Amino acid sequence: MQTKLLRCWWNAVWAVLVSVSVHAADAIPDEDCMQCHGDRDLTKETADGRSVSMFVDVAKLKASRHSTNTCWSCHSDIGAGHPDDGLAVKPVDCASCHREQSQTYGASVHGVALLRGEPGVATCKDCHGGHEVLPRSSPESLLNPAQQARICGGCHEKEAAEVTESVHGVALLQGKRDAPACTDCHSEHKIEQLRGAAPIRISERVCSQCHASERINARYRMPADRVKTFLGSYHGLAARLGSTRAANCASCHGVHSILPSSDPRSSIHPSNLVQTCGQCHPGATENFALGRIHTDLSTGDDIGSVVNRWVRRLYLGLIVVVVGLLASHNALHWWRKAAAARLASLAGEPRMDLGQRWQHLLLAVSFIILAWSGFALKFPDSWASWLLGADEGIRRWSHRVAALVLVGLGLFHLGYIFFTRNGRQLVRDFLPTRGDLTALTRMARYLRGKGPAPAHDGRFNYAEKIEYWAVAWGTIIMGVTGFMIWFPVATSHFLPRWAVDVATTIHYYEAILACLAIIVWHFYQVAFDPDVYPLNWSFWTGRKARSHKDPAAPCPPSSEPAKSKGTDAVPPDGRGRG
Repeated sequence: MQTKLLRCWWNAVWAVLVSVSVHAADAIPDEDCMQCHGDRDLTKETADGRSVSMFVDVAKLKASRHSTNTCWSCHSDIGAGHPDDGLAVKPVDCASCHREQSQTYGASVHGVALLRGEPGVATCKDCHGGHEVLPRSSPESLLNPAQQARICGGCHEKEAAEVTESVHGVALLQGKRDAPACTDCHSEHKIEQLRGAAPIRISERVCSQCHASERINARYRMPADRVKTFLGSYHGLAARLGSTRAANCASCHGVHSILPSSDPRSSIHPSNLVQTCGQCHPGATENFALGRIHTDLSTGDDIGSVVNRWVRRLYLGLIVVVVGLLASHNALHWWRKAAAARLASLAGEPRMDLGQRWQHLLLAVSFIILAWSGFALKFPDSWASWLLGADEGIRRWSHRVAALVLVGLGLFHLGYIFFTRNGRQLVRDFLPTRGDLTALTRMARYLRGKGPAPAHDGRFNYAEKIEYWAVAWGTIIMGVTGFMIWFPVATSHFLPRWAVDVATTIHYYEAILACLAIIVWHFYQVAFDPDVYPLNWSFWTGRKARSHKDPAAPCPPSSEPAKSKGTDAVPPDGRGRG
């Protein structure tokens, strides 16, 4: 086996050596090339009759980015018989060294046009130069921002002239590099056609590159809220919702000829606003054109902003008062009903002893804190994170402490069910029975309107049993994956590193499953079921009220008043001895 591998390795090395030696033998020294191309008067006549210089300035070539290349590095198709062999020299294949850039160029408007065979399409040489390719930072480079309008103007004369006179072009000529050049808006190699692009793309991915930058706005004393106020306007909201007709930045400010509002030629000059707005709003008047797009109505000092600000304040006050009164009414009404239900539960049969109620309380509190802090860690920019003070340390340690409480509670519960009589009885009552399957089958018939609601004789129904064992299973899953995430280095001593990533995925989606199950299943059983609404007080009193019907068998409540030993009947309004 080793002999075979060595033979394959030697064959590969030999092939490379032979290939290199062949190419080295075919290579033409630069001195031979410069015997002809060092002549300043050397020219060539193209197919369209133009005379093109073939002179190569060695000094400029050595100062370029390709100074370490030889002539044959780019023109490897030239043979020893050149130029007497009469073979036409092929265009330089830049992809041999710049593969990624060439692939990107192929997807640009220039690359696509070149594939279609359109004449006069810009190629690498047109933008980067031929023998004197200079770095972008060089003032003489064709790619220097101050030079781009002139270079692109070779094909796009009108656009280049407009850019040169615009606020961007003037700033570039003044040496302000933060001003956008052609490639800043249209990309570099993947030159994009922005005409017809989605409004939200123009606003968020083109103009926002500069106008949402705190550094650029502060340096040139430009308003910092231009992008924010636009996206919050009607036009911005429509664009964010996918409208292709909504106005974007260029619709009002122009595309290449972007001029200050003080310039009479500007599309946002006061004398031109009616015409500008009328492009999308036929019949626009001067009053219509006075509407402001970028003004924050909460801080403006014009009469419209002042009136709007006071209307906003009045409505905020009205909302607080009206909704506050409505909420207070409903909260008190709910509390009166909940208090009556609590008193009624005191007369019911025993359901949970004090120890079980404490375990349930700790489970509920730790679960809520875990869910809250966990999603705050996952989504640090959410309101859940903000309510925790937006502090990563608080989010992390509140999650870990709650996790320790939950795991500790699980271990305590194991001891409780193994070593106490009430615990052993609790597990026996939670074990599934044949009656649960029968009740589930009858419930399915009842939900389809095919039969009566099933009765239940045991301590817990099938719905409560499902939830109990689901909590046990979920606690194990969340505990194991949580400790793997907490101690990734220790975990990697026994498992591959990707196991931690898998544990993170399980932990996140198990949390979503648990939270949705609590909201959809548990909350219905203990609050939203009409038979227990507004609240099942068993978690607090430990008893099941006589008027409380089994959650798995919703039936009309009995009209007989609840009684307890040694007490009078509890009146319907809840005012009685409990």
